Amino acid sequence: MAKNKTNTPSAPATTARGQKAPKGVLGRLLKTLFEFYPVLLPITLVCILINAIVSSVPAVFMQNIIAIVDDTYKSGDWAAVSGQILGLVGILIAMYVISLIAGFAYTQLMAVITQGSLKKMREKMFNHMQDLPIRYFDTHGHGDIMSYYTNDVDTLRQMISQSLPQTLISGVTLFTVFCIMMYYSVILGLVVVLGVVCMVLSARYVTSHSSKYFLRQQVTIAKAEAFMEEMMTGQKVIKVFCHEEGAKADFDKVNEEIFYNARNGNRFANILMPLLGNIGNVMYVVVALVGGALMLTDIPNISIAGMAFSISIVVPFLNMTKQFAGAIGQVSNQVNMVIMGLAGAHRLFALLDEEPEADEGYVTLVNAKENADGSLTECKERTNVWAWKHPHHDGSVTYTRLEGDVRFFDVDFGYTPEKTVLHNVSLYAKPGQKLAFVGSTGAGKTTITNLINRFYDIEDGKIRYDGININKIKKADLRHSLGIILQDTNLFTGTVMENIRYGNLDASDEECMAAAELAGADDFIRRLPEGYNTMLTGNGANLSQGQRQLLAIARAAVADPPVMIMDEATSSIDTRTEAIVQRGMDALMYGRTVFVIAHRLSTVQNSNAIMVLDHGRIIERGTHEDLIKQKGTYYQLYTGALELD
Repeated sequence: MAKNKTNTPSAPATTARGQKAPKGVLGRLLKTLFEFYPVLLPITLVCILINAIVSSVPAVFMQNIIAIVDDTYKSGDWAAVSGQILGLVGILIAMYVISLIAGFAYTQLMAVITQGSLKKMREKMFNHMQDLPIRYFDTHGHGDIMSYYTNDVDTLRQMISQSLPQTLISGVTLFTVFCIMMYYSVILGLVVVLGVVCMVLSARYVTSHSSKYFLRQQVTIAKAEAFMEEMMTGQKVIKVFCHEEGAKADFDKVNEEIFYNARNGNRFANILMPLLGNIGNVMYVVVALVGGALMLTDIPNISIAGMAFSISIVVPFLNMTKQFAGAIGQVSNQVNMVIMGLAGAHRLFALLDEEPEADEGYVTLVNAKENADGSLTECKERTNVWAWKHPHHDGSVTYTRLEGDVRFFDVDFGYTPEKTVLHNVSLYAKPGQKLAFVGSTGAGKTTITNLINRFYDIEDGKIRYDGININKIKKADLRHSLGIILQDTNLFTGTVMENIRYGNLDASDEECMAAAELAGADDFIRRLPEGYNTMLTGNGANLSQGQRQLLAIARAAVADPPVMIMDEATSSIDTRTEAIVQRGMDALMYGRTVFVIAHRLSTVQNSNAIMVLDHGRIIERGTHEDLIKQKGTYYQLYTGALELD
């Protein structure tokens, strides 16, 4: 009982999210499919229509054949009608062959359309995801994002390949059979309509309950995938703190939600077909009884065909009744799959509707060459001289050498409007200077570097880069001029050489090796089984944390940017390795503007300026010697009287 009470309250929230899914999504999905396959999809629809219509007309031939046989039985002249019967049978066979060809064609075409559409949808999603701001990934679970590409895409596959074609076929069959019924007998057609009303009401009641739980299931699966991603990423932490039992309990809660929703959804879904089947059987019996009674009482038949009640009408009508009930059952059986598919499509479209990263910048980074008078001219060839190309309203263009001069003027910033993280931050870093940020966790050190990259935009104040307002610079060009080494190293599946070249895709093997040597990574790389061609997988799981960090430093070195940002770059390296790396770091930082975030104060003593932050404010600034003389916060940190938490 406790588990049920624990999990039940979460259901309304997921339902609220899920119930919005079908609204307007089907139309957008169909429009998207037509955009993907503007020719192939209409051809497929024609094949589906042919298959559905042809499968509905045998009742007409049956009526004609029974009528001929009935008349011939009374007259006894079989020789005169044998040709008619054979002709009708021949036409029926031809139509079944056409139906077979159309059915084969649409199944093959749907395979192409389904898989092709999913391929294009995944490409569209991934390409759009690359344009999303960092804020999106900071506020959405990675496992939940992965669920877009796995669970949601799979439900969409089932809907496109199975549910939509089957629903269309059943819908066309219903319409065609109903028209044939009314053509032969309005009275029997109305009897069928009454039975259909019972079936529709029953199906509506059942599917309204099952779809509610299936929509919840869709959301809770994404939640479970996000949870699993967290557990796999933090497996070492779980074992170190012996939290296995707690992790199991947390997983049981998430798993219980999936079980609860899937169980209830399937309980309703599983009674749908038997319920509709039995209503269909009752309807079949009622039609037979009514048809027989009408034949015996000689009640006039109301029909478009103007035919009297006879065995040639009642028998085909029974078959059409069975076919009609079966079509309704097929439609009802696909409702849950359609709703789940629409819920998946809703989530995919929600991702595609996320606002891409805004970029109003117009200043670009270009290759340049220096003229005799000291001015710069843009050129196509790589000269190792970079300049900011700044177009003006009057049509003129000015070029400013990329030097790495970064200045903050009274900057305020908050990740959310209601909470300001940085308060009135002003600083400057001239080309070639090294600035260090120290302070407790949450003081705002990393936030400052995020603003330099324009991962986030400031609320107030200005940031100038080489004298240019940073908001005027295109983000891609801005980030191309910056190198960043993070505390958490990300390596990609590929060779060591490919991971180093990630910093500059145009770099030669020799340049990559030189960067590795500069970073102090060349020695351990050459000891790997295949040297620079050693494959790395699982974020470089076959390397130590220090080795991964050295590769990150080499990757930044091959990019050769004028500004370097080092966020705890040596925190994962032991003291001996740090001494090796420091020489490479000094060479890497020479002539560059460098921003350093470090808890090891020994790594920032040679900085041109050290900024001490506290709650988003710079409370002290100066060189190492100046701050020691002040005997303030930095002095307490350096002497151990105050610790960085």
